[in-house]
Amino acid sequence: MSLKDILSPFTAWKHVVKDPVTIKDPFTREAAERYRGFHKNDIETCIGCGTCEDICQNAAIDMVPVDGIETRDGDSGLRPMVDYGRCCWCALCVDVCTTNSLSLSNHYNWIDEDPDQFRYIPGVDKKEWDTNEKGWKKPEGNYELYDINRVKMEEQAPESRDDSFIEIVKGYSKEQALLEADRCVACGICTATCPAHMGIPEYIKAIRNDDLEEGLRILYDTNPLPEICGRICTHKCETVCSIGHKGDPISIRWLKRYIADQHPSDQYKEILGTRDIELNGKTVAIVGSGPSGLSAAYYLALLGYKCTIYEKLPEAGGMMRYGIPEYRLPYDQIDKDVNYILSLGVEIKTNTNIGTDITLEELQEQYDAVFAGTGLHMGRSTRVPGTDHQEVYQAVDLLRDVVLGKEIPVKENIVVIGGGNVAMDITRTLARLQKVKFGKVSIIATSLESEDIMPADREEVVEAREENATIIPGWGPTKIETEGEHLKGLHVVKCTSVFDEEGRFNPKFDEEQIDYFKGEMVVESIGQGMDISYFKGDIKENLKLDNRGRIIVNENFQSSIDWLFVGGDIIQGPDVIHGIANGHKAAIGIDKFLGEG
Repeated sequence: MSLKDILSPFTAWKHVVKDPVTIKDPFTREAAERYRGFHKNDIETCIGCGTCEDICQNAAIDMVPVDGIETRDGDSGLRPMVDYGRCCWCALCVDVCTTNSLSLSNHYNWIDEDPDQFRYIPGVDKKEWDTNEKGWKKPEGNYELYDINRVKMEEQAPESRDDSFIEIVKGYSKEQALLEADRCVACGICTATCPAHMGIPEYIKAIRNDDLEEGLRILYDTNPLPEICGRICTHKCETVCSIGHKGDPISIRWLKRYIADQHPSDQYKEILGTRDIELNGKTVAIVGSGPSGLSAAYYLALLGYKCTIYEKLPEAGGMMRYGIPEYRLPYDQIDKDVNYILSLGVEIKTNTNIGTDITLEELQEQYDAVFAGTGLHMGRSTRVPGTDHQEVYQAVDLLRDVVLGKEIPVKENIVVIGGGNVAMDITRTLARLQKVKFGKVSIIATSLESEDIMPADREEVVEAREENATIIPGWGPTKIETEGEHLKGLHVVKCTSVFDEEGRFNPKFDEEQIDYFKGEMVVESIGQGMDISYFKGDIKENLKLDNRGRIIVNENFQSSIDWLFVGGDIIQGPDVIHGIANGHKAAIGIDKFLGEG
């Protein structure tokens, strides 16, 4: 031991004559500026994702309902309640908060004889520190507990795809999928918003655990078309992803595709446990092989029903095959999903038109129940002068003709009217055909909506421009100019608003702003209509319709005719995932109706 060590304790004696530092009234002393005191929460910014509850190691946070806060897409309606008998003020709840709504004030004293008072809902139960700006907030740009940037999806470059129908998106590798899955905080906001209520956090967890067989089982619990949905689902779930409040939402759609891509269809029965299904002796006819018809057939087959699908076109898939270009949804991936469903004993009769080849009445006589799930195969016209010209086409007709291998009358200059996904699909399809035929692209797509409210997915608009299509939103058609047998172009007027203050479609125009788009061919893509002409006679008379002409169904998608169930786009759409969801519900309803449920 050194001499310094021996003398060191005696140095304290120099303080013996000094006054000690004391705080006579500690309850009026302000804490340090970034002290971690009691919680605050911006109720309007909070979405009730529950990441704070999940990360709390002391179980000091519970998500609870709050009067006046309604559950809606992207908001659970719940808010965090903090128990200060458990809280250790670690601030992990603040650091993980996906919306930055949660913070800690620097207020540290709170005296009350009632222990229940120390459990409260920040931002709801008003406290004196609510307006205190000092305290702990997650430092901006300093660190994140999860990556806020999406793992980039590889795809073909514009110059290599603009004359090809080969699939654009290449899909995640294992390494990419794991990195993207690691971004998920498993809040479940996505599940609530998904029309099929898929177990999204659960199948993303399966990716993290590298248990892709479990991931496939989770997919098929609620969605029997994972290859299809993993490519063209409108991914409403991603629009409400809590991570999207800070950065890029999770690539939920691509992760679904990743799971499905890893398994060949000949392994499905083993993985999903569907090798031996016992039939119950009852039969169901299904009209249409689109998403709702296929979904209903799948879940009914699992319940032991013998299902027969009637399809008027040559192959199964409905609008998924005949309305979506192959560069977005390859036919072999449609076949993979469809063929597995058929392997469960489902039969399909193609090239069979209900109403002419066989009637609904005949189906009723031959089967125990009928499910009609036909799509929106009819285009709608603007009905402006000139729309009766032979060079004016409907987008849905042309997209179907491409799949059927028919010759498409591609012109050197084309104008497309519409701003939805179908309009972008036909624009990009015709642009490819122009490139092949003329060596250049000259196509204009115009819509009533301004670009910020165009209904098309943003990536479709971006990719269309990358492929040299011209997108000019914010114009309404007034007249198609013709000269004898020849079409010359489209006259348009500036649209100043599409919807009125109550959200109803009521476009307004500035008649002083006009333009003209040259084109020898015009394609209308302003929406699609349903063909329910196969509902005839007594069936048509007894079906109850709403004031819009849609068939009224109950929560089981059962119509006013008890043996007839109706779903798909003619009830709720157009949207693949909605079709899948109501096909599933209809299968459950049919099972109940036939006394098996």
